[in-house]
Amino acid sequence: MLTFELIEKHGDHEEIVYCHDRDCGLKAIIAVHNTTLGPALGGTRMWPYQSEEDALVDVLRLSKGMTYKASAAGLNLGGGKAVIIGDPKKHKSEALFRTFGAYVNSLNGKYITAEDVGTTVHDMAYIFMETPYVTGIPVSFGGSGDPSPFTAHGVLMGIKASVKDKLQTDSLKGLRVAVQGLGSVGSHLVEYLVKEGSTVTVADIDKEKVTHICDKFNVTSVDADKVVTSDCDVFAPCAMGAVINDQTISKLKCKIVAGGANNQLAEHRHGDALMELGILYAPDYVINSGGLMNVFVELEGYSRERAFEKTMQVYDNLLQVFSISRSEGVATHRAADTLAEKRIKSIANLRQHHHGRMARPFSTLKEMTTRQK
Repeated sequence: MLTFELIEKHGDHEEIVYCHDRDCGLKAIIAVHNTTLGPALGGTRMWPYQSEEDALVDVLRLSKGMTYKASAAGLNLGGGKAVIIGDPKKHKSEALFRTFGAYVNSLNGKYITAEDVGTTVHDMAYIFMETPYVTGIPVSFGGSGDPSPFTAHGVLMGIKASVKDKLQTDSLKGLRVAVQGLGSVGSHLVEYLVKEGSTVTVADIDKEKVTHICDKFNVTSVDADKVVTSDCDVFAPCAMGAVINDQTISKLKCKIVAGGANNQLAEHRHGDALMELGILYAPDYVINSGGLMNVFVELEGYSRERAFEKTMQVYDNLLQVFSISRSEGVATHRAADTLAEKRIKSIANLRQHHHGRMARPFSTLKEMTTRQK
């Protein structure tokens, strides 16, 4: 498919920037999807894409997802994303990230970047040398550092909201939770759940991680290929996406699907199928928005306490989604889209009706800093 056809197919993006530098080997794409609510914020992913077309499709899809995530989270942020084509184990360099930072800077705050798959806090520090429009920078630079504890805390709040809605209880004590994936988010989530008194089962393809977590928190494990079909109250996917698919959905033995992974549904129709099965699904971009909330606080002037407090909003956001799902008779993933789209539309209309009389949202990091002073 031709480039412009691909762009049209994946929604109305405001701006797409190709970044190339032969000397340092940079090949990247920045996609700004929507800035109605504020500057577009989204991480930079580094991945050895098989083709430039694959990279473009990924950045278009991910940037649109960030628009919905920020809106549903109630943040004054738009959606954007960036991808760097390359192997993060082989092709990283200071020059590459600083050159990319210069491209980010050229957008004058319309896009603010952060870490993502294949990039780290250390990489963000290089980008920060060329632009202020980056979050998730090291704590020593005044940033928030690793966002995973906040993402995991938001997931915990989402599990609590789901349990409240489905099982009519405020306690997670004794609740059987199967956590798939023991990366940064999954590991922190296990810790939070154990503190809540839940009965936790874990799984990961990395057996060393499984052994470490089981020993540390005194939890049990199952094989990585069996965790999806575990008999549990809550299945918490915290690994790769598309875990709810044609092969797994009929084998689920849980009452709730609520985890930190992105793109948990292989296809939209699988969300409808969960509803038909009577399984409550916490839409991924609503429940895993804690990390985004954390970097938003960083833009305001970072406070770890305020960031943790903000992630508690995931609880109310999900209850709102479940309410829309019931009142409109639609699956929860469609209710989440409705919530996000309504907010974007209402703010767009507000601006249109009030023209210059309405104060603009923060459009750049520099403007934010100036207003705070």
